[in-house]
Amino acid sequence: MKVYFDGSRPDHQEALRALWSATYPGKELHGLISDQWKEMGWQGRDPSTDFRGAGFISLENLLFFAKTFSTSFQCLLKKQGGNRSTWEYPFAVAGVNITFMIMQMLDLDALKPRTFIRSVFLQMLSENEWAFDLLYCVAFVVMDKQWLEKNATYMEFNEVLKSTRTQLERELLMDDVLRIEDMPSFTLLC
Repeated sequence: MKVYFDGSRPDHQEALRALWSATYPGKELHGLISDQWKEMGWQGRDPSTDFRGAGFISLENLLFFAKTFSTSFQCLLKKQGGNRSTWEYPFAVAGVNITFMIMQMLDLDALKPRTFIRSVFLQMLSENEWAFDLLYCVAFVVMDKQWLEKNATYMEFNEVLKSTRTQLERELLMDDVLRIEDMPSFTLLC
């Protein structure tokens, strides 16, 4: 979480290239700074400027989602499901914001657990090293589902993100949820 994206690091550059390849298989990337990134929902030609507070982990989350649940990832990227808004959320930037929201929800900056939800999540993480990534994927599909249900516009993104957080917290605290895979919203992934 404390690793900021650094466009001069070869491993960070490679992760960006891997995200492009996983997102657009067979489509050549013309450079790490290119208008092509806007197709994925980055704000400009250089995706490195969009990572800000969420850091490198947000790129890792997007890459995990693209590789692990490629059908869900592609449906959300292409905005294929439901009655879509004229002013949609930018996919990649939404992904960075989701990472940041989860980090805040789980209070991961604190030295000691200060919230019950963090304690619950840390137990899940101790049993599955991919728990954060899985929670990220669930959060993304929940956010999109709520976006559609609210018929939201770009200006309502933060409101949708807050309601997504509330739903995730509710599900994580259910008695029968011992793993991310037990969350009712996990079934939204394909």
